[in-house]
Amino acid sequence: MATKKKIALLVPDGVGIKNYLYSNVFKDLSASLTLLHNFDTDTIAHISEQINIDDFTKIPTYDESIREKFLRELIHLSRIKHNVKLTGNKTIHHFYKREHKSLKLKIFYTLIEFVSWFVKGYSFILTLERWYESAIRKNRFYSAVESIFLENRPDIVFCTHQRALKSPTVFAAARDMGIKTVTVIYSWDNIPKARLALKADLYLVWSTYMKKELTLFYPEIPSEKIKITGTPQFEFYKNPEFVIEREEFFERFGLDKKKKSICFSGDDEKTSPHDPNYLNDLACQIIEAGMENNCQVILRRCPVDISGRYDWVMAKFPELIIAMPPLWNYNTKIWSAVYPTYEDVSVLVSLAYYADVVVNVGSTMAFDFGMFDKPCIFINYDTIIDKKWSVKTIYNFQHFKSLPEKNAVYWFNSQNEIVSVLKNALYDPNTTIKKWIDIVVENLGSASEKIKNELK
Repeated sequence: MATKKKIALLVPDGVGIKNYLYSNVFKDLSASLTLLHNFDTDTIAHISEQINIDDFTKIPTYDESIREKFLRELIHLSRIKHNVKLTGNKTIHHFYKREHKSLKLKIFYTLIEFVSWFVKGYSFILTLERWYESAIRKNRFYSAVESIFLENRPDIVFCTHQRALKSPTVFAAARDMGIKTVTVIYSWDNIPKARLALKADLYLVWSTYMKKELTLFYPEIPSEKIKITGTPQFEFYKNPEFVIEREEFFERFGLDKKKKSICFSGDDEKTSPHDPNYLNDLACQIIEAGMENNCQVILRRCPVDISGRYDWVMAKFPELIIAMPPLWNYNTKIWSAVYPTYEDVSVLVSLAYYADVVVNVGSTMAFDFGMFDKPCIFINYDTIIDKKWSVKTIYNFQHFKSLPEKNAVYWFNSQNEIVSVLKNALYDPNTTIKKWIDIVVENLGSASEKIKNELK
């Protein structure tokens, strides 16, 4: 009998748990699974209910040295500058954080910005990355991971997020021991942001579009190392088992079956700081137009946004806005360590299935709702004056270049347009969202099988 292949899974955040441990990627896979983790016992227990993990191996805390951090951030800024020149898109600069609270950090990052002016040419960036690879191998964390691999001897290390801080060192230790390394690209907007921190034997991407982007921004990666598999996160929408029965869903969340349902999906506070104001604008316009008797607004906040910043809007419109908070485990204050319960998958799928439209600021939720041919409305005006943030910047981000035509979604171009656009989307929907999905995401119903085949 053939020996089972051993796969070590590195899942740095809650989204990875949802997309890869709750989906079918590792279910019915003839392999022995080891989860490399820093999760608490509750998280481990919840994961174990959904997938058969043979071994849970706790990895030590990664303490990044000053040299490692300096090189990592210098590489990031240098690649940001390179990507701006490559594309002519200055909005890529926004993915480098320039505001820091402490004097120590201000000095540190000022030095990085100064040194970055001397990084001339792409070959210099590759040299910096070689120095970084050398630096991470001198960290005690590298030796600890090496010991873990010596004991467990996996055939493959699979990572669900290409920019997690500890991932480069884990992958370096694996590659040095002849263990195959595979990473997925976390999301469709990640590649231009210059946060591909690790070196892998195989990179799994969503689509031909993403493969072209990866080749453009990282020409040193051979084409044969980039495989188009799709992403399993959209397969949940293809499975009727995740749709909660209509009566149960509406009763459970206090929804009115006779009213049109408008989902307002928020982003995190850093990405979209004025979401509460946009929700307020939406509610005000609905009330002013007398649509509150026919419509209800469902607030689905970003799972890692636990700020309470929507409370004032909810208090202002208690009859109109219904909160449908994500069912995530929040036992920790570290956002990357919170994770979705399995039940939340059904709640989100059912919300996309029963709601009539989704409203947000340029969110991937357009694709989630588009899986059921539901229209999305992008908010495209500045609700308050903010010198540091504007939608004019957001929709010029490089990943929006994938938008095939403007009418793939609806647009709120001003507060005055909210009612008319909303009525069109609710009562006469006509968008080409599927064209956009087809560009960004391939293998919508077969990503799990595609990934399994690559692992085999």
